[in-house]
Parts: sequence; structure tokens; C-alpha cells
Amino acid sequence: MAEKTVSVDVLARVEGDGGIQVYTKDGKVDKVLVNIFEGPRMIEALVRGKTIHENLSLVARICAICTVSHRYASAKAIEKALNVEVTEKIKLLRHLWHFAEYIESHVLHVYYLTLPDFFKQPSAIALLPTHTDTVIEAVELKKYGTELMKLLHGRKIHGENAIIGGFGKLPTDEELDYFVEKAIEYKERLSKFLDVFASLEIPDYCERETVFMCCNPPNNEFGFEGESILISTGEEYPVEEYKKLTNERVVSHSYAKRSKYNDKPFTVGALARLLLIGDRLTGEAKEKFDAIYNERWKVNPLYNNHAQLIETLWCFEQIPDLIAKIKDLPDPEVVEVTQLDGIASAAVEAPRGILYHTYDIKDGKMVNADIITPTAQFLDDVEEYIRTAAEKLLAENHPETELQLEMIARAYDPCISCSCHMVKLVRQ
Repeated sequence: MAEKTVSVDVLARVEGDGGIQVYTKDGKVDKVLVNIFEGPRMIEALVRGKTIHENLSLVARICAICTVSHRYASAKAIEKALNVEVTEKIKLLRHLWHFAEYIESHVLHVYYLTLPDFFKQPSAIALLPTHTDTVIEAVELKKYGTELMKLLHGRKIHGENAIIGGFGKLPTDEELDYFVEKAIEYKERLSKFLDVFASLEIPDYCERETVFMCCNPPNNEFGFEGESILISTGEEYPVEEYKKLTNERVVSHSYAKRSKYNDKPFTVGALARLLLIGDRLTGEAKEKFDAIYNERWKVNPLYNNHAQLIETLWCFEQIPDLIAKIKDLPDPEVVEVTQLDGIASAAVEAPRGILYHTYDIKDGKMVNADIITPTAQFLDDVEEYIRTAAEKLLAENHPETELQLEMIARAYDPCISCSCHMVKLVRQ
């Protein structure tokens, strides 16, 4: 009979409620479970019968951290289904809006949730006596992202300003100018922090090969959305064929569904994006990637932290030019929705990986919805990396086995709230 050898009942410094259980049998790892305790909220069932505009607001509340990505993916899917074509200025404003979420989310993850592990501290607050400037910098960088989201979204969390066909209110040039000045300043500060973070020792106890997926942005550019999905095996699929890639299933130990591709786990997120399209980066972000990349990135999920920092640097670099383009274009009216029936799928890259939204719409109301989040895609891979690590660490009687296993889960930056929205309620 297998016995529980490692038990992390509460996985600290992740978004949501989860844990890790490692069972051994005859001295070998028998089973690894990443438990997801957070209860299901059945958003896909709740939106049925709602209008397209109500749907936009409901699905954005799947998660407060990924609220922009959910609203963005929802708007794209609805607009595609109903043949709504937004103007160039709206597309650019949506990119800026999305960059704000990336900055806020990535800074939160690396500075607050991950960095303490490398200094054997329980929290970012515990780092204050020894790394005061770094903790203060984290607060300022994160605030930049939330304030930019507030400007474009109406409020910092669950804003309502981004709507189907455009934005309810457009920012003024003066409001945007502030974020240009700060982006230049914060880019320099983040660049220095990235150099320090890249010097930290990354353990090799969990290394194994896996498959990576990300959206393929248009025009051979780096970015966070696309109409097709790239796979590290060399394959590419249109977004509409997402079910071939995700193959969702239910597991008994989790309220979150799981995904496999060709019956094997896979990874999405910043690390996948940089491995697949990192050669498309520009500016200092490209220089940093070329300088710190090594072959271990392909087998070690802890490098997802480095990838997130490079993406954050890229966002800061892009913002001044992006805002200049936005200011040069005239303010458009919100595009009116005239078609009321349609079916479509859309994908954007949430900070944690590919996010799919699919809708069936009739008479302007939601008939069906299908939402697949990044965490639901990579949880199987998290378990496999933890299994690899547990086999080595337990064999060595490593004194910090639990911490090392937690670091793997945290590196993925799981969004547990997102992953728990889709379990069906079955009445007996």
C-alpha cells in the first residue's frame, strides 16, 4: 500500500487554494497529486441566456488577476462570431490594456511570490530588512500596472470600460503621457533587477522534457494573441481546433479539469512563449533573453520566472511607442453590433498561458460557452515535474523537500480561481 510521504496541505504564495501530496510505495514515488480545493463556480452555465454584454462582465469575474485577459478573450470571440471589426486605435488600446495586466501580474508573481523562496523567507515582507529597495520597487512597478488598468478599464479590478466594439471612455493624451514617462523609468529599474535575478542559482532536481504551446502572433512578431497555436513539436493548429490540443478531463482529486496533448502533459505560459517565439523579441528584452538563455530552459520550469521578467521588460519597452501610435489616431465611435447569431473561438495569452473562449450566440444571447484556462492546461505537467523532483529529493533525504516541491508549483504561477470555473452541476 502506498503511503503519504510528503504533504503540503496549503500551498503558500499562489493564487487560490491548493496543496501537494506525494505517495511512495516500496521506497519509490507511486503517486503525485496537486490538489485543487477551491470550489467550482460554474460560470459557463451561468452565462447561458445572458446577453453578449452581460457575458462580457460575468466571465471577467472568473478571476481578479486575469480579469483583463478574460474580458479581452470574450470580446474577441463575440466580435468574431458577430462580424464586428474594431478600429486600429481600439486594437492598440487593447494591447496597452493587456500589457498593464502583464506588468501587474508578472511583478506580483516574481517579486512577491517567487523571490522569497530563493532567500528562504516566508514572504516578501520578510525580505524588507535585507532587500528594502527591491520590495519597495515591487510595490511601485505593480502599482504602475494597476493604475494603467484603472485608466483603461474604469477601475483596477473588474472594470467595465472595455466593451464589445471598443471602449466606453477613451483616455486623454495627458493621462497617457504619465505612463510613458514612468515606463521609461521602470524599464531601467526592472532591467537591473533582471540581472540580479539571473545570477541566482537554479536547482536541477526537477528537469525533464515536455511539450510547449503558445499563440502565434501575426506578422511574425512577439505578442500575446493569435489565430493559431504553435507547438514545440513543430505542429500548428488554428484556434478553432483547440479541443484537439486540450482534451480536457476530470480527475478525482481536483475541482479543476486537466488537459493533455497526444496523451501527454504540456506547458503554456511565459516560458513556452519565449521558447517558441522568443527570437521575435526586440530591444533590450531580446538582448537580455540572448544573454541569460541556456538549454536548461527547455527542461526546467523554474526558468518561467526569468521568462516573466523578460516579458515585463518587453512590455515597458513597447509602451512609449504604443502610446505614441494611439495618440496619432482619431478617437473612434464604439462599433455597433448588427449581427445577432454566430459561433466563434478566440485565444489570448493570459500571463499564465493560452486562454480559450468559445461562444454559440443566438438572438444576441449566449446559448453555450466553453472556457479553457492556462492552469487547467498545465496542471498535469506540474505533477510530472514534482514527481521527477520528489524521486531525486527523497532518495537524497533532502532536508528541504517540501520547499523545493512548492517552488515548482509556484514557478508555474498557477491561477487556481481560473481553473475552477468549469465543473458541471449534475442533479440526481
